Amino acid sequence: MDIAKLEEQLSQLPLYVYFFIDPKSVEFSDRIRYICQHECPMYGKTWACPPGVGPVAECKQKCRSYVNCLLIGTVVECEDITNIEATLATRDGHEKITNQVRDIMRQLGAQPYILSTEACALCDRCAYLDGLPCRLPGKMHPCVESHGINIIPTLEENGLEFNYGENIITWYSLLFFND
Repeated sequence: MDIAKLEEQLSQLPLYVYFFIDPKSVEFSDRIRYICQHECPMYGKTWACPPGVGPVAECKQKCRSYVNCLLIGTVVECEDITNIEATLATRDGHEKITNQVRDIMRQLGAQPYILSTEACALCDRCAYLDGLPCRLPGKMHPCVESHGINIIPTLEENGLEFNYGENIITWYSLLFFND
């Protein structure tokens, strides 16, 4: 894939940040999965979330099987960050941009494996609940945390923060790919 062409097109998108990282530098932790299991209402309800995505060790192996990773981030303001519904309603814009980046990468010959912000809401009822395969595997993006990824160290190593203050939300996606 022509990285220069990719960067040229990325610069045209309303991204807060994008940069390339080594997939082997991404931190995986069973602690993150524990949070999913005990605090997220989507646990066990979709192919985009655990346990549907597989054990953390398998997720780590899959992500590290790629030679490159593009991290993209967007920033949005929310009226009340303490209102989880209002906060989650801001994800849609980030997901649209993630899909634009996916399409650009595909046009340039890459087939990215994408982790984003979704617990997947593409279908009214996830096939996971019925023991069936995902109906839209090419469109569904598991969430970053579902794979046990602790994104904070990656952000810190690159001079970024996860929290920028009152009512500012940062959303990140990881797009793993081979040349």
